[in-house]
Amino acid sequence: MIKCMATDMDGTLLNGKMEVSEENRRAIKAAQAEGVEVVVATGRSYVEARYALDQADIHCPIICANGAEVRDVSGEVIKHSFIEKETATRIFQMLKEMGLYFEVHTAKGTFTDDYEKALDIMVNIFLTAHSEIPQDQIREAAKIRFTKGLLHLVDSYEEIINDEDTAVSKFLAFSFKKEKLDEAKTQLALMQGLAVSSSGSENIEITHSDAQKGIALEQFIREKGITFEETMAIGDNFNDVSMLERVGFPVAMGNANPEVKALCNYVTATNDEDGVAAAIEKLIGVENHENFS
Repeated sequence: MIKCMATDMDGTLLNGKMEVSEENRRAIKAAQAEGVEVVVATGRSYVEARYALDQADIHCPIICANGAEVRDVSGEVIKHSFIEKETATRIFQMLKEMGLYFEVHTAKGTFTDDYEKALDIMVNIFLTAHSEIPQDQIREAAKIRFTKGLLHLVDSYEEIINDEDTAVSKFLAFSFKKEKLDEAKTQLALMQGLAVSSSGSENIEITHSDAQKGIALEQFIREKGITFEETMAIGDNFNDVSMLERVGFPVAMGNANPEVKALCNYVTATNDEDGVAAAIEKLIGVENHENFS
């Protein structure tokens, strides 16, 4: 019997329009009504995750920034694993020297030092899924990150990195050149105490080594008296692997990376086809799991 369900957001719970579909919303609510502990496990900051969930009136605990923060349903921080200041400085200098655009996630919010670049990145990512939508319309939608306070502009990252009262939870670096990201991964591998993953082919996510979804989920369910054998996880990319490889019911999205699919016992529909809802309907409360494909 499944007692806990952990779901990724981007590419999983959210469709290509960055929204929770009505089918997914209803399925989440139905699972909660049956007593299933639903937790969102995302690379997003708490504020960005909460913004999308509020639109769908979904209330649940959230594993944020790949596990750097875990918050209960009321938003209180119950666990955190931040990057040490000296290490954060080294990462910052390395990414700057490589000329990579990146954003800095902290306990106080997410920051960028380049407004136009932040918009360009979001527009390009969105266009890959929705080329039929006019670019200027997509650009206006991307500005919501600023107007809603989901992303803050700073003159320089030094004021964030060097602030002793600001804890860095994640660096999110972007490039549409695979070789640039691979080079960054090689350099990051030389630094101790880090976890490097990705939520898409155009980015890498850098966190403390303890800030991984699987580690955070393990602690979360243990405190609830739930085992991994009673837990289902749904995801689509490499930052989901640490939880997918641990749970008794690992589910890959239809749009998941092929390597991620290979790790899972189950494959559901895509994020634009209400894949989370399909997984919930097939697995939660259904005894004959072999019929799921």
